[in-house]
Amino acid sequence: MMASKVEKTHALQQCFSTESLISSLGLGIFCLVADRLLRFPIIHQNDWLRALSDNIVHGVIGMWSWAVVIGIKKKADFGEVLLAGFLASVIDIDHFFLARSLSLKAALTLPRRPFLHCSTVIPVAVMSVKLAMHLLRLRDAWCFLPWMLFISWASHHIRDGIRHGLWICPFGKTSPLPFWLYVITTLSLPHMCSFLMHLTGTRQMMSSKHGMRIDV
Repeated sequence: MMASKVEKTHALQQCFSTESLISSLGLGIFCLVADRLLRFPIIHQNDWLRALSDNIVHGVIGMWSWAVVIGIKKKADFGEVLLAGFLASVIDIDHFFLARSLSLKAALTLPRRPFLHCSTVIPVAVMSVKLAMHLLRLRDAWCFLPWMLFISWASHHIRDGIRHGLWICPFGKTSPLPFWLYVITTLSLPHMCSFLMHLTGTRQMMSSKHGMRIDV
Protein backbone atom coordinates (compact mmCIF):
# COMPACT_ATOMS: atom_id res chain seq x y z
CA MET A 1 0.00 0.00 0.00
CA MET A 2 2.82 2.42 0.86
CA ALA A 3 4.60 1.67 -2.40
CA SER A 4 1.39 2.36 -4.31
CA LYS A 5 1.02 5.76 -2.65
CA VAL A 6 4.65 6.63 -3.41
CA GLU A 7 4.20 5.66 -7.04
CA LYS A 8 1.05 7.78 -7.33
CA THR A 9 2.79 10.77 -5.73
CA HIS A 10 5.76 10.39 -8.08
CA ALA A 11 3.44 10.12 -11.08
CA LEU A 12 1.58 13.26 -10.05
CA GLN A 13 4.85 15.18 -9.70
CA GLN A 14 5.94 14.14 -13.17
CA CYS A 15 2.57 14.83 -14.78
CA PHE A 16 2.34 18.32 -13.30
CA SER A 17 5.91 19.49 -13.78
CA THR A 18 6.61 23.13 -14.58
CA GLU A 19 7.40 22.30 -18.20
CA SER A 20 4.14 20.42 -18.79
CA LEU A 21 2.06 23.06 -17.01
CA ILE A 22 3.54 25.83 -19.17
CA SER A 23 2.91 23.74 -22.28
CA SER A 24 -0.71 23.09 -21.34
CA LEU A 25 -1.20 26.78 -20.53
CA GLY A 26 -0.01 27.54 -24.05
CA LEU A 27 -2.54 25.02 -25.33
CA GLY A 28 -5.32 26.79 -23.45
CA ILE A 29 -4.29 30.14 -24.91
CA PHE A 30 -4.20 28.62 -28.40
CA CYS A 31 -7.76 27.31 -27.94
CA LEU A 32 -8.95 30.75 -26.88
CA VAL A 33 -7.26 32.59 -29.75
CA ALA A 34 -7.97 30.03 -32.50
CA ASP A 35 -11.69 29.74 -31.85
CA ARG A 36 -12.03 33.52 -31.64
CA LEU A 37 -10.26 33.91 -35.00
CA LEU A 38 -12.57 31.36 -36.63
CA ARG A 39 -15.48 33.67 -35.89
CA PHE A 40 -14.11 36.38 -38.20
CA PRO A 41 -16.53 36.94 -41.13
CA ILE A 42 -13.82 36.33 -43.74
CA ILE A 43 -13.47 32.77 -42.40
CA HIS A 44 -16.96 32.05 -41.12
CA GLN A 45 -18.69 33.02 -44.37
CA ASN A 46 -16.49 30.87 -46.62
CA ASP A 47 -17.35 27.15 -46.38
CA TRP A 48 -13.99 25.87 -47.60
CA LEU A 49 -11.95 28.23 -45.45
CA ARG A 50 -14.11 27.57 -42.39
CA ALA A 51 -13.97 23.77 -42.78
CA LEU A 52 -10.23 23.72 -43.46
CA SER A 53 -9.42 26.11 -40.60
CA ASP A 54 -11.65 24.19 -38.19
CA ASN A 55 -10.03 20.88 -39.10
CA ILE A 56 -6.52 22.34 -38.78
CA VAL A 57 -7.34 23.61 -35.28
CA HIS A 58 -8.54 20.11 -34.33
CA GLY A 59 -5.24 18.71 -35.61
CA VAL A 60 -3.08 21.27 -33.80
CA ILE A 61 -4.92 20.63 -30.51
CA GLY A 62 -4.37 16.89 -30.96
CA MET A 63 -0.67 17.40 -31.68
CA TRP A 64 -0.19 19.85 -28.82
CA SER A 65 -2.03 17.58 -26.38
CA TRP A 66 0.17 14.59 -27.20
CA ALA A 67 3.29 16.77 -27.06
CA VAL A 68 2.33 17.72 -23.50
CA VAL A 69 1.97 14.02 -22.66
CA ILE A 70 5.33 12.86 -24.00
CA GLY A 71 7.45 15.98 -24.40
CA ILE A 72 9.36 16.46 -27.65
CA LYS A 73 13.00 15.56 -27.06
CA LYS A 74 13.97 13.99 -30.40
CA LYS A 75 12.81 13.65 -34.01
CA ALA A 76 11.00 10.36 -33.37
CA ASP A 77 8.75 12.13 -30.87
CA PHE A 78 7.70 14.62 -33.55
CA GLY A 79 6.48 11.72 -35.68
CA GLU A 80 4.19 10.63 -32.86
CA VAL A 81 2.92 14.17 -32.49
CA LEU A 82 2.06 14.34 -36.21
CA LEU A 83 0.21 11.03 -35.92
CA ALA A 84 -1.82 12.41 -33.00
CA GLY A 85 -2.74 15.45 -35.10
CA PHE A 86 -3.80 13.22 -37.98
CA LEU A 87 -6.02 11.14 -35.68
CA ALA A 88 -7.61 14.28 -34.27
CA SER A 89 -8.39 15.59 -37.77
CA VAL A 90 -9.38 12.43 -39.61
CA ILE A 91 -12.62 12.05 -37.63
CA ASP A 92 -14.27 14.64 -39.86
CA ILE A 93 -14.07 12.30 -42.84
CA ASP A 94 -17.26 10.68 -41.54
CA HIS A 95 -19.16 13.78 -42.72
CA PHE A 96 -18.47 12.73 -46.30
CA PHE A 97 -19.36 9.09 -45.60
CA LEU A 98 -22.74 10.09 -44.20
CA ALA A 99 -23.32 12.53 -47.07
CA ARG A 100 -22.27 9.82 -49.55
CA SER A 101 -20.62 12.59 -51.50
CA LEU A 102 -17.35 14.46 -51.79
CA SER A 103 -19.29 17.70 -51.87
CA LEU A 104 -18.31 19.98 -49.00
CA LYS A 105 -21.74 21.58 -49.00
CA ALA A 106 -23.39 18.19 -48.60
CA ALA A 107 -20.95 17.28 -45.81
CA LEU A 108 -21.75 20.50 -43.94
CA THR A 109 -25.53 20.19 -44.23
CA LEU A 110 -26.12 16.73 -42.83
CA PRO A 111 -29.50 15.78 -41.33
CA ARG A 112 -27.74 14.29 -38.28
CA ARG A 113 -24.27 13.96 -36.77
CA PRO A 114 -22.03 11.28 -38.32
CA PHE A 115 -21.11 8.13 -36.39
CA LEU A 116 -17.53 9.02 -35.40
CA HIS A 117 -18.90 12.06 -33.58
CA CYS A 118 -20.70 9.83 -31.09
CA SER A 119 -18.56 9.98 -27.94
CA THR A 120 -19.43 6.38 -27.06
CA VAL A 121 -17.29 5.37 -30.04
CA ILE A 122 -14.13 6.53 -28.24
CA PRO A 123 -13.92 3.82 -25.52
CA VAL A 124 -15.09 1.21 -28.03
CA ALA A 125 -12.35 2.23 -30.48
CA VAL A 126 -9.69 2.36 -27.75
CA MET A 127 -10.57 -1.11 -26.47
CA SER A 128 -10.69 -2.45 -30.04
CA VAL A 129 -7.18 -1.14 -30.69
CA LYS A 130 -5.93 -2.67 -27.45
CA LEU A 131 -7.47 -6.02 -28.42
CA ALA A 132 -5.98 -5.86 -31.92
CA MET A 133 -2.56 -5.05 -30.48
CA HIS A 134 -2.84 -8.00 -28.12
CA LEU A 135 -3.78 -10.37 -30.95
CA LEU A 136 -1.00 -9.04 -33.17
CA ARG A 137 1.49 -8.98 -30.28
CA LEU A 138 2.18 -5.28 -30.69
CA ARG A 139 1.57 -4.37 -27.06
CA ASP A 140 5.13 -3.18 -26.42
CA ALA A 141 6.10 -1.36 -29.61
CA TRP A 142 2.73 0.39 -29.97
CA CYS A 143 1.68 0.59 -26.33
CA PHE A 144 1.05 4.33 -26.68
CA LEU A 145 -1.47 4.03 -29.52
CA PRO A 146 -4.68 3.50 -27.50
CA TRP A 147 -3.80 6.50 -25.33
CA MET A 148 -2.99 8.61 -28.37
CA LEU A 149 -6.29 7.63 -29.97
CA PHE A 150 -8.14 8.51 -26.78
CA ILE A 151 -6.63 11.95 -26.34
CA SER A 152 -6.87 12.85 -30.05
CA TRP A 153 -10.52 11.87 -30.42
CA ALA A 154 -11.55 13.16 -26.99
CA SER A 155 -10.06 16.59 -27.73
CA HIS A 156 -12.00 16.68 -31.01
CA HIS A 157 -15.29 15.75 -29.34
CA ILE A 158 -14.81 18.23 -26.51
CA ARG A 159 -14.16 21.06 -28.95
CA ASP A 160 -17.19 20.12 -31.04
CA GLY A 161 -19.14 20.08 -27.79
CA ILE A 162 -19.08 23.88 -27.51
CA ARG A 163 -21.30 24.04 -30.60
CA HIS A 164 -23.30 20.82 -30.58
CA GLY A 165 -22.92 19.32 -27.11
CA LEU A 166 -21.71 15.76 -26.62
CA TRP A 167 -23.57 12.93 -28.32
CA ILE A 168 -23.46 9.95 -25.95
CA CYS A 169 -25.20 6.94 -27.44
CA PRO A 170 -27.71 5.65 -26.50
CA PHE A 171 -28.48 8.34 -23.93
CA GLY A 172 -28.77 11.29 -26.30
CA LYS A 173 -27.04 14.65 -26.44
CA THR A 174 -25.93 17.15 -23.83
CA SER A 175 -26.35 20.88 -24.02
CA PRO A 176 -23.50 22.80 -25.71
CA LEU A 177 -20.48 22.97 -23.40
CA PRO A 178 -19.55 26.35 -21.92
CA PHE A 179 -16.46 27.75 -23.62
CA TRP A 180 -14.55 27.92 -20.32
CA LEU A 181 -15.26 24.23 -19.66
CA TYR A 182 -13.97 23.31 -23.11
CA VAL A 183 -10.70 25.18 -22.53
CA ILE A 184 -10.14 23.81 -19.01
CA THR A 185 -10.98 20.24 -20.06
CA THR A 186 -8.71 20.44 -23.11
CA LEU A 187 -5.68 21.67 -21.19
CA SER A 188 -6.21 19.18 -18.33
CA LEU A 189 -6.80 16.16 -20.61
CA PRO A 190 -3.07 15.55 -21.35
CA HIS A 191 -2.25 15.54 -17.62
CA MET A 192 -5.03 13.09 -16.86
CA CYS A 193 -3.88 10.85 -19.71
CA SER A 194 -0.22 11.06 -18.61
CA PHE A 195 -1.12 10.19 -15.02
CA LEU A 196 -3.12 7.14 -16.10
CA MET A 197 -0.25 6.08 -18.35
CA HIS A 198 2.07 6.23 -15.33
CA LEU A 199 -0.28 4.15 -13.19
CA THR A 200 -0.73 1.49 -15.87
CA GLY A 201 3.02 1.28 -16.58
CA THR A 202 2.63 2.47 -20.17
CA ARG A 203 5.09 5.35 -19.83
CA GLN A 204 7.68 3.11 -18.22
CA MET A 205 7.25 0.68 -21.12
CA MET A 206 7.65 3.50 -23.63
CA SER A 207 10.80 4.64 -21.84
CA SER A 208 12.38 1.19 -21.92
CA LYS A 209 11.42 0.47 -25.52
CA HIS A 210 12.01 3.84 -27.14
CA GLY A 211 14.25 5.72 -24.74
CA MET A 212 11.51 8.22 -24.00
CA ARG A 213 11.90 10.44 -20.99
CA ILE A 214 9.16 10.02 -18.40
CA ASP A 215 9.81 13.17 -16.40
CA VAL A 216 7.59 15.41 -18.50
